[in-house]
Amino acid sequence: MVEAVLIDMFSLPANLQNNIQGLLHNTLEAIEKCSAIHAPRVYVMCCQRQGSERKGEQEFLLSALRGFQSLKRRLEVVCAQTTAAALYTVKQRLDENDLSIIKVILPTLRKDLMKVYIDHLFTAVYQFEFEDLQVVSDCENLRLSEHQHEGQTLPSQDVALIHSEIQMHLESLPSLKGELTILRSSLIPDDIFLHGFTTRTGGISYIPTLSSCNLFSSSKRRDPQVVVKENLRRLANAAGFNPEAFHRVKVDHANAVCIMGKTEPDNYDGIVTNQKGVTLAAPGADCIPVLFADPVRKACGAAHSGWKGTLLGVSMATVNAMVSEYGCNVKDILVVLGPSVGPCCYKLPHESAKEFHRIDPKCVRLFDSASPYIDIRRATRILLERGGILPENIQDDSITDQNQNITFCTACHPDKFYSHFRDGNNFGTQIGFISIKD
Repeated sequence: MVEAVLIDMFSLPANLQNNIQGLLHNTLEAIEKCSAIHAPRVYVMCCQRQGSERKGEQEFLLSALRGFQSLKRRLEVVCAQTTAAALYTVKQRLDENDLSIIKVILPTLRKDLMKVYIDHLFTAVYQFEFEDLQVVSDCENLRLSEHQHEGQTLPSQDVALIHSEIQMHLESLPSLKGELTILRSSLIPDDIFLHGFTTRTGGISYIPTLSSCNLFSSSKRRDPQVVVKENLRRLANAAGFNPEAFHRVKVDHANAVCIMGKTEPDNYDGIVTNQKGVTLAAPGADCIPVLFADPVRKACGAAHSGWKGTLLGVSMATVNAMVSEYGCNVKDILVVLGPSVGPCCYKLPHESAKEFHRIDPKCVRLFDSASPYIDIRRATRILLERGGILPENIQDDSITDQNQNITFCTACHPDKFYSHFRDGNNFGTQIGFISIKD
């Protein structure tokens, strides 16, 4: 069943007011008639014009909306100067009400255009169907049709213009939850490397569990790629790296490592380079973003280490790649563990906990319980030390000066970090990043 109806009147000229008014009235009448029990939310999208023209258009729209009492509280007119701005506002309303099945009623000539906007601003979480703006007479129209969202057919230059319009709108939006904040380690020399760990502030993502500097998009989440890209652009500006030379690991929860400049694996949780100006990144939303730096051979790396990757030795696999590819001495490599879920919060089933207990009994708390608490950071440190990394070259939450600690528990700090463990499946993602300065 359709949860929301979007009526697109954005491109209709104001001099057709009487015709538009009739179309809108008939469309709303059909929606009201067919939705006596489960009334959908209705959004009327129109162009925000200037001066008296704008005032006259608003008056004629209000006139058409009068009388629809059953829809009154579920009916909203969204006016903006661009389609991108109007549709993004509609998306916010949909997300506020957790709606994902949408019927779009629009002029036939706008359909291909609208599909491109939707491709950019929405993810696979949402389902769309389309209908021509005309008298709607059949209640079946409010049931989900088979004519689902199809591929774009517009010329590439038109698609590029739409993308540019969306980008300009997103760049104009204010930062949420305060200023963008980057945590940095004193262990990594800043005269050679640019690095940091992000927090959740300073981006434009507005959904509560994703707000605001979410840096990962997937088909299962409501944050589209264009929003994540804008968050990354703001991070790059603040940190001083080039977002076009940015490489994030392709998470597989395993131990494969990508060597920059060589054939890229399909999936990998570690990545290394000795190229200047190339920024490497690893995500984390409880899993550990781990950064590696060798100031002698001037090489660096990043790894994503969840509980599976930790057991599979992804951190040492990243170290070994630096040694074999760039001639690094393991005793020169510096390793920093970023914000991640701590042993105060993180539990695993007893069978999985056994594997950590084998590494060191101190990695597990309440071992005899059904779901013991696990310290994946301690396990990571132990495996790194066994691999030859000097203890003093590893920074984690055991640091003596807690004022310099950046390995915070993500689950314990909802104001600063995202947490899958805490927030559920629609969680946001922060990253650790590093590059060699030019």
